Order: sequence, then C-alpha cells, then structure tokens
Amino acid sequence: MSSKGPRWTQTWLGGIRSAGIDLGYPGERLGLPEEGSGSIAGWGRRIAALVIDWMICTWAVVQLLLRMNPAEQPWAPAVVFAVQYLILVGFMGQTFGHRLAGIRVAAMDGGNPRWLPVLVRTLLLCLAVPALIWDRDHRGVHDRVSNTMVVRM
Repeated sequence: MSSKGPRWTQTWLGGIRSAGIDLGYPGERLGLPEEGSGSIAGWGRRIAALVIDWMICTWAVVQLLLRMNPAEQPWAPAVVFAVQYLILVGFMGQTFGHRLAGIRVAAMDGGNPRWLPVLVRTLLLCLAVPALIWDRDHRGVHDRVSNTMVVRM
C-alpha cells in the first residue's frame, strides 16, 4: 500500500474532502463571502434557531396562550410553527429564533424571499426530511426548491 494517497476507507468514511479534493467553502459557488455578514449560516446557528422557534411555538403559544397540551394534540405545535414561520419569514425574512441566532432567510439575489417560495419552503420544512438532505452549500432540499438560502446577518 502506498503512503502517498489516502486509504480507500478514508475516502469512503471521511468524505470526498479527505481524498484531497477541494470543494471550496460553503457558498463559494453562490458568490458569497466565506465568513461574516452575508456568508452561509452554519449548522449550529440553524439548529439553535430551530430549537428556539420550536420552544416558542410549543411552550409559549400552544401551552400558555392556547391552553393546549402538546401531548394530547401533537399536531398543534407543528401548525403553530408553520403559521409563525410563514408569517415571520414572509414579512421579515426571519423568525425569532433566526434573529437570536443572527441569521436570516434570503432569496438567491440577497433580498427577502417572496411569498410563494416561503410557502413552499415552510411546507417542506414541516416535513423535516427535505431539511435533512443538503448540498455542499448547506442548502437543504427546502432551500433549493424555494430558491432561498440561510445567511448570517
């Protein structure tokens, strides 16, 4: 075995980058900066925003305002999440969780996304699976279908 190249298990387990192939940073193909404002948001920020939004929907809205038990009506937090996501991203380009995490949803031209893409994005995000499949620019299926991206503020 040669010591010059990676073992086949390293390329399979470690991904294509471990084979020495440089794909660039996330967002480079989109013409975005590598870091700072306008760069692609990392997974930590996106997950933090999702957790914050989910807690707001489940605890603050469903339990406190609507006086519903999420264990008895498990559809309620999902419906509240979808409605708040649609309204807030449609009007402001970000939810409360996005704001606290320092990120926003942007159209591919950098502006706020239009209503139809936000509606499609929201429906796909509520299905969860499209958000778990992403490309090297950290854009999930819901981002690609709606022609949006999540960037840092």
